[in-house]
Amino acid sequence: MNDAPQPPYAGLTPDCVLDALDSVGVRGDGRLIALNSYENRVYQVWREDAAPVVAKFYRPARWSDDQILEEHALVEELAEHEVPAVPPIAVDGKTLFAFAGFRFSVFDRHGGRAPELDRPATLEHLGRFVARMHTVASARRFIQRPALTVESFGDESRAFLLAHAFVPDDLRDAWTAAADLALQQVRRIWAVVGEVATLRLHGDCHGGNVLWTDDGPHFVDFDDARTGPAIQDLWMLLSGDRIAMEAQLAVLLRGYESFRDFDRRELALIEALRTLRLLHYSAWLARRWNDPAFPAAFPWFNTQRYWQDRILELREQIALMDEPPLAAVA
Repeated sequence: MNDAPQPPYAGLTPDCVLDALDSVGVRGDGRLIALNSYENRVYQVWREDAAPVVAKFYRPARWSDDQILEEHALVEELAEHEVPAVPPIAVDGKTLFAFAGFRFSVFDRHGGRAPELDRPATLEHLGRFVARMHTVASARRFIQRPALTVESFGDESRAFLLAHAFVPDDLRDAWTAAADLALQQVRRIWAVVGEVATLRLHGDCHGGNVLWTDDGPHFVDFDDARTGPAIQDLWMLLSGDRIAMEAQLAVLLRGYESFRDFDRRELALIEALRTLRLLHYSAWLARRWNDPAFPAAFPWFNTQRYWQDRILELREQIALMDEPPLAAVA
């Protein structure tokens, strides 16, 4: 007898998707296509008498209903204040639905292209855009959604990877030593920076979650929304070496500060936040490994080479956290 847990989306067949949508009055014509999403299952669904919609089926047991509804509320507030974002469609006053054990929401389809982050004008526009989002987001607080902390992203990730034996035995000591020293550095930086303001964040604000149109950008995928410092929604838009990132940062903050004040002390958190993201990403892959989509999409995960590279990566982060923080240099 096989007691292994069922993959989380084993029952989400195309018929189930169409029946779920039909249950809330969204009647597809039979055509649907899976979009690029691993955490959840997202489909573009065509309709006979209306424009296509996007249906998002939430990963079971990840968020509570209240946590999902807090995400919806944030996006709805942004849309109400004319900050481009795509809120869920309400049916009879509801935006979160359930069918056959799955929770789902429906969104209007909004297209766009990837932003050209190597263009200063694009970065400055994004800086203004994030500042507008933060101005709306700072008006209220999350009650149910978690905060981005060293404990939740760092300690819990480390503990999960070791407890479930994902790190190979011959690399376990080296990886543990690197992770422990990296987290020690993260805590040191957090202590030096001191208390900073926090607010509701997009949480995963990189170029892949920004769609650009002729009218400018709009954000998609607020699934990782949580409470944290403003810099979390800015640093992932930077790339390249230190000189390049400092030049990009100057442009990004020029746009941001034209709408909203920014506490420059938060710049010291960039490498600490990057370190936490790296640890969290490895644990995210490990936690999802029973989902068949993950071994297929990430075949390099959990190989010997993968963990060797992670050890080197953490050691590089330890060194970077010893350097002066990035500065906004025009």
